[in-house]
Order: sequence, then structure tokens, then C-alpha cells
Amino acid sequence: MDQQIDIQQNKFLSYIWLNPRYRIYRHLLSLLLLGTVVLNSFTPYPEPYAFYVKISIFCFLLFVFYTNMYILVPKFLFRNRYRMYISGVVVQLSLSFITANIIRIKLFPYRALPYPPKQEGLKVGIFLFSIIMIVAASTAIKLFQRWIRDTERINELEKATMQSELEQLKTQINPHFLFNMLNNANVLTQKDPEKASQVLMKLSDLLRYQLYDSTRPKVLLTADIHFLEDFLNLEKIRRDNFESIVNKQGDISGVQVAPLLFIIFVENAVKYSMDTEKKTFVHLHFEVINDVLTFKCINSKSSSMMIKSDTSGLGLTNVKRRLELLYPGKYILDIKDKTDAFTVTLKIIL
Repeated sequence: MDQQIDIQQNKFLSYIWLNPRYRIYRHLLSLLLLGTVVLNSFTPYPEPYAFYVKISIFCFLLFVFYTNMYILVPKFLFRNRYRMYISGVVVQLSLSFITANIIRIKLFPYRALPYPPKQEGLKVGIFLFSIIMIVAASTAIKLFQRWIRDTERINELEKATMQSELEQLKTQINPHFLFNMLNNANVLTQKDPEKASQVLMKLSDLLRYQLYDSTRPKVLLTADIHFLEDFLNLEKIRRDNFESIVNKQGDISGVQVAPLLFIIFVENAVKYSMDTEKKTFVHLHFEVINDVLTFKCINSKSSSMMIKSDTSGLGLTNVKRRLELLYPGKYILDIKDKTDAFTVTLKIIL
């Protein structure tokens, strides 16, 4: 939740600070702030000379502000040419000192309140300090804008990298699944051609879902459950002693999940439940309560082959990685390997 809030805040800042539509408003705000400060400052001159002095100072500060923002910072500071940037700032300060003294000398006869000599240097120092603040403010604005752009680029790069990794993980899952199904159809072709025909028809539906529907970022949970039911029905055709139950609780209509998220668990359940000596089963349970999806897969274990379920193989490694990418900090995966049964429990915050 905190990460989503940070992302939304970054998007808002980016929209306000970088969007060309708001450029004129940003400049008007800068002019308003600077003008308010200058026009409300005290000068020892009567009108209209006081107004002339303030306008002159305002124009010079604008010159410093925009020169630093659009010339010195992008051409020197951002290109790591620090000596050139410092030299440019020094030139600005020198011009400021010269300008302040020219104004003081030219308008000295028109002063209404003459200052003591000690305060002359103080007024020039205040003017130079104002220049330094203007340079610092314009530099900070450009640095902030650059930080926002860099953050956006990093986020886009991370998103592209994550999407590429997800596609690679899906391509690692799909061939494994397809190979298993074609192998089953090949076995049935020799033993029971009629069953083999049924297998190929259902396999066609599975592949259609896999090739087209599952390419979307998210699919309906009901569609993914239907896909798993077809997969289990294929196994029922091939194995007479196999039982599968798919139980659904809660309001699952309209719920969306990442595609092919559960097939690895079901594939492993079918694989390690094979036993010619006893009845075998795979039970699936889906439940949605308070925006939390609970998936549970329970399967019997082979007694004759004594195969230990693969809890660290490539398939489970891939699905764990997908969960980390798609639901970071929003899922709990619990795998229990018992003597007679294997249980997978996955909870996802939707």
C-alpha cells in the first residue's frame, strides 16, 4: 500500500513539474513569488525612483534565475563540467556586485534617507545574498525536475525488465505443460483411440486458452478454474482410478488473477498422485473472502513408487518468482509434504 501511494505521489509531482501544459503556470508562479519579494522590499529612494530601482532589481534577478536554470545547470552542472559551472556562478555574482554599485552611485543624489558608510556595504551584501539564493533556488528546481525524470526512467526500466522476466517464466511453463499433454494423447492413441479423440478435443480447448486468453496480464478466476477443470478431466479420461474435485466458495465472479498461476501446482499434483494399485485423487479448493483468495491443492501420493514431490524444481521456482513479481508482499505460499498426501496452500491479497 505504501509503495502504491509513493508511486501515485511521484506521478502527481511528475505531472505538475514536467507536463508542458503547466509550464506557463510554473513560470507565472515564479514571477509572482519573486515580484512579491522585490516590490515589498525597502529602498531609500522616493517615488518614482524607488519603483525604478525595484523594477531594475527584479529584471536582473530574473536574468540570473533563468540564465542559471536554462544555461549553466543543464550545459555545465548536468554534464559534470563543475569548473565551468562555478565560473558561471562567479560571473553572475560579479555582475551582481557591479550592478548594485552602479545603481547605488547613479541614484545616490536622489536618496531620501542617506545611509552611514557601514550600512552601504551591508546593503550590497544583502543584494549579493539574494543573488546566491536565486541561484540556489533555480538549481534546486532543475535538480528536482531531473530527479523526477530519472525516477520515471528507473520505474519504466524496472517495469520493462519485470515484464520481460514474466514472459520468460511463462515460456518456461508452457512447453512443459504442452509436452505432458501430447505425451498423454500419444499413449491413449495406442490403447483407446476413442479416448484419444476426446483428449485431443479437450487439449484443443486448453491450448486455445493458453495461447490466446492467457496472454493478457490478468484473466477471470472463473476462466482459470475452468482451464484447470479441463486439465483434470483429461487425466480422468486417461486414468480410471483418478478422482478430481474442484470446490468453489465465496463470490469468485469478476475476480481477476494472473493467468496460469495454479497450473504448476495442479501438474505436480497429478504427476505425483499416479498409482496403479489404489485410488488416487486431486482436490482443488478456491475461496474468496474479503478480497483474499485462498487456493488449496491436495493430492494423494504414490505408495509403490515412493516419489517425493518436487518442492524445489524449476516449475515451482518459476511460479514462486512470478508471485514475487506480480504480488510482492501480498501472498503466502505454504507447501506441506506428508506421508500420504501433498498439500499446497496459496493466499493472495487481491
